[in-house]
Amino acid sequence: MPVLYLIPTFLSDNTVQQVFPLDVINIIQDLKQFVVEDIRTARRFLLKMEYSGSIYLLNFKELNEHSKKNEIASLLPYLLENDTGLLSEAGTPCVADPGAELVRLAHANGIKVVPLVGPSSILMALMASGLDGQSFAFVGYLPVKQNERKKRLRVLEKRSANERQTQIFIETPYRNIRLLEDIIKCCRISTMLTIAADISGKNEFIRTQTVQQWKKKLPDIHKIPAVFLLQAN
Repeated sequence: MPVLYLIPTFLSDNTVQQVFPLDVINIIQDLKQFVVEDIRTARRFLLKMEYSGSIYLLNFKELNEHSKKNEIASLLPYLLENDTGLLSEAGTPCVADPGAELVRLAHANGIKVVPLVGPSSILMALMASGLDGQSFAFVGYLPVKQNERKKRLRVLEKRSANERQTQIFIETPYRNIRLLEDIIKCCRISTMLTIAADISGKNEFIRTQTVQQWKKKLPDIHKIPAVFLLQAN
């Protein structure tokens, strides 16, 4: 039975050796077909991985946020042909990523699923935050509309206090500053907030402070990929 490999990708401008163990590199080199969010991005990734064959002879199928359920189901014969690599645009597949439905399809049809070792911005941010790593929740993206986003922040802060749980969320990079401003306005001054931006990159910024301390100066992380962690006392 073929295998579905879940392939993490680079978070920043790292070298292959900085990110991937040799065993993972070898698995990727042997794959001849992939399911990807964007074919052009996937080809750039494989070029950076110094893929040994011609990337233009590989088979690619797209799966992204616009894919419909019947389109995902139609990928089953493709998965059954050969070992397949599931490739996200950035970071870890199936976490804040549409690939989870393909993995469910694989499980439902007896296809072995193998997660490969690679960077996860969410776990790396949690590791470096100093916040509770025993109980935490990743809640994905917050609402785009400001009023709904503020309500969500208050709910997350209350949940964090009641359950003693770190709340982890992300945002589209160009909305980072607006999110930070809402956190400062909505959350209690004693609540701890970690901002982790450009993780593993040259300008990596990871810092944990109270909301009161962040009020003095917010970092300039406009258009920089970031993870936010919140823990209320």
